Amino acid sequence: MDADFWHERWKANQINFHEGKANALLVAHFDALALSRGARVFVPLCGKTRDIAWLLAKGHRVAGAELSQTAIDQLFTELDVEPTLTNEGKMIRYSAPDLDIHVGDIFDLTVDLLGPVDAIVDRAALVALPDEMRKNYARHLIEIAAHAKQLVITFEYDQSQMAGPPFCVTDDEIRRLYAAAYELTHLTRVEVPGGLKGKVSATESAWFLDAPR
Repeated sequence: MDADFWHERWKANQINFHEGKANALLVAHFDALALSRGARVFVPLCGKTRDIAWLLAKGHRVAGAELSQTAIDQLFTELDVEPTLTNEGKMIRYSAPDLDIHVGDIFDLTVDLLGPVDAIVDRAALVALPDEMRKNYARHLIEIAAHAKQLVITFEYDQSQMAGPPFCVTDDEIRRLYAAAYELTHLTRVEVPGGLKGKVSATESAWFLDAPR
């Protein structure tokens, strides 16, 4: 899966992965992160998720990374905010009060470009990547966010019945990817109403990844 796949999805408005409101598991389990008001939260592969508006409304600062400039143009339009654009090498930063979105390949995002973050909300990033990319993504995320604690939301289903994305990410894979760097807590598992994309039965899980002490 390459960048062209996602650019074409956004160009054709084939974004059935986009939820029109903040994710229910994020809302239900965000407090596990135990953040103070004004904390800076990183949302990787954010698209135009409504999670960002929800986090801002809670008084947090938000950083994001997204491949599609179309998605981020739409995000700022829907937020009714005029961004300032800054070239950052291979990336473009969209900035507004309490909000910085880095547009480009997330593997080009560095710790210096991202800046300090207090937590990561990975609601749609890990599950958007095929198996061969997830290990590199997890390692890169830990590096650029300096082991910031995470709330990670995953799907589990029979991958043979439906091609991703979103991809199936099992509990065992979460442990393989993150157990060496975090203390893991499985917070909940719920059935996806009507099945994933209405095609296959699936469960959605929330994980809390606590930074090592």
